[in-house]
Amino acid sequence: MDCGSASDVDESVLTGSRSNTAPTHCSDGQKSKRPSSPGPLPTKATCVSAPTTNAKLTLCLSYKKPVCTQSDVEMLSPDSPVYKTMFNNSADQDCDGSSKAQVMECQMTIKDSDPGSSTKEKDHVVAMGSEDAEIAEYSGSSNMSQDLDKSQPDLHDIHNVHQLICCLLTCPAFVLSSVLRPLHNIEKKWLGTPIDELNRLPQCAPPLSRLQPAPHHTVTVRTDLLREGEVPVPYPSKFKDAWDELSVKMPCSERNLFPMETELYFLPDAILRYNTGHAKKWDFTALNLLCTEVRCSVCKCYLIFMDLSCPIPLLKSRMNHSLTLSQEQIACLLANAFFCTFPRRNSRKSEYGNYPEINFYRLFEGSSQRKLEKLKTLLCYFKRVTKTTPEGLVTFTRQALNNPPDWERSQTQLTHLHITCEGTIEGNGYGMLQVDFANRFVGGGVTGHGLVQEEIRFLINPELIISRLFTEALEYNECLIITGAEQYSRYSGYAESYKWEESYKDETPRDDWQRRCTEIVAIDALKYRHFLEQFLPEKMTRELNKAYCGFHRNNANRKHLSAVATGNWGCGAFGGDTRLKALIQLMAAAQAGRDVAYFTFGDALLMKDVHDMHSFLTERQVTVGQLYSLLNQYFNEECKNCRTTRPDINLYNFIYKKVSSPAASDTLNSAKDCGMSPVTSDSH
Repeated sequence: MDCGSASDVDESVLTGSRSNTAPTHCSDGQKSKRPSSPGPLPTKATCVSAPTTNAKLTLCLSYKKPVCTQSDVEMLSPDSPVYKTMFNNSADQDCDGSSKAQVMECQMTIKDSDPGSSTKEKDHVVAMGSEDAEIAEYSGSSNMSQDLDKSQPDLHDIHNVHQLICCLLTCPAFVLSSVLRPLHNIEKKWLGTPIDELNRLPQCAPPLSRLQPAPHHTVTVRTDLLREGEVPVPYPSKFKDAWDELSVKMPCSERNLFPMETELYFLPDAILRYNTGHAKKWDFTALNLLCTEVRCSVCKCYLIFMDLSCPIPLLKSRMNHSLTLSQEQIACLLANAFFCTFPRRNSRKSEYGNYPEINFYRLFEGSSQRKLEKLKTLLCYFKRVTKTTPEGLVTFTRQALNNPPDWERSQTQLTHLHITCEGTIEGNGYGMLQVDFANRFVGGGVTGHGLVQEEIRFLINPELIISRLFTEALEYNECLIITGAEQYSRYSGYAESYKWEESYKDETPRDDWQRRCTEIVAIDALKYRHFLEQFLPEKMTRELNKAYCGFHRNNANRKHLSAVATGNWGCGAFGGDTRLKALIQLMAAAQAGRDVAYFTFGDALLMKDVHDMHSFLTERQVTVGQLYSLLNQYFNEECKNCRTTRPDINLYNFIYKKVSSPAASDTLNSAKDCGMSPVTSDSH
């Protein structure tokens, strides 16, 4: 086998089979084609500017009665105009008493309220089809007269779409503006606190103490020789074998049945030399389809870096321990994973049955485009690290929450929220604590068929994959924190549409330990078979504790904590409700002393609903403890004895009603008097 220069791997090899027809998605949650929560049918609004000086608004509306299912009702905001029309008893009546809405036109003069446009009047033509009935939004000029004609219909009397149409025929432009202004936020791309006002690393971080090994922290490099711009020196200088239950069993161990060799053959043959028992089972179709030439980069990495000398401890369950490796050492380990050389890691029946798979053999199976794009992404990484040896460190920390907060007595107020329907966690959330929507086996299906949020993040930051080598499955009160992982690839798409695009140069600054200032926390959500199951108090408490475990840092000053960058955690295949999960993460972040940047992954209605709820709760100074009690009340009053798949009243409507009622005000105030301090005494 020719193990030549890394330059032998041409970019065309990685891009040759790319399709250009797939839409672009991001990795912050679920697919953007459809919101993860059911809601009203979207509508299409087309605005066309006309070069006329006599500005007119022409509205062409044809109405088709909306179909309202129980699942639709569940996810609507109480402030949504669609919510108000869907619950009207007279929805079957026309404004003129007929059984069918007519197509009507009216001409009105309005001003464009877009702050990016000029203040002169413009023509807008808005077409709304009955087949794609959507909500069209217009906002009027803010300086218009408020002296309304008494003959105009009262806006509070508008209860359905038909009456709204009648209003459009008779109302002047400024009345139309006031009717439709509540929809203004739907067109906004973000709401809440500007993202630039949230804490980011390294600006908010305190000075780091000197890096050194400790009983709770294994370091595999010479810390006294750690220099910026220099490749870290491994420690110890000679290989120290540890073939036991506390350490990773290494391929270079003398006890390994397949000792390391310096000569390699055709790539599948080289892999099978260490896995002879699987010669008739393993399939290398995907690897062969991509191109056999790409083996050069991995071989070079494998041969040069095979002298990792320090035993690697297993991060077992119920332990708090950190492991710091150099990026060069991680490249060595990942090359071994590619060649499937880690002993006793190919069967769930072995001693590593409670660990994720690390050998890449499942990645080579079949001919799906998913596998090819995954391999392109990983081979881009190997090409990069063999061309230029990386110079930093990466720290992996397993953290357990032994003393969770007393949620019901918490007096902590919600923190700041930035919420957006655009952008990505890894892109726009740089310098923040970035949430990995994890499987309890970290990495999920990254070495298999999986290709959603977690798998994509592990592919573009391949150093995350090595956590699968030593991290046992996460328990209910544990998380994994990875600091310093570098991004090597740019991608587009999601799941079946995922495409490797190109190599990416990560310019994130490094901290004093020479780690990239990228902090990722893996927290695994519960999977639900039924929608109502997630509202069980014990389930909600479990998710609160899991999120808090990932967000909390012992003895940390709040001003030194970066914001949490997250999204629709556990809301895809795991069946979580986006609105409940948003509240849970807001509560956990507040208790941990962090602000939140929330990415809804294209769901503008979710963005508005969560922002409105957050504003409502903060304006009324509802504490985390009071909100926790409201969640439990919702289960007892609406979910416990529910005979349908979803309750008649959705969670946010319930909270609005309870907090707004006079009796609730007295209850909430009395709860404050007996609550706990927002500063918890939790220790990990």
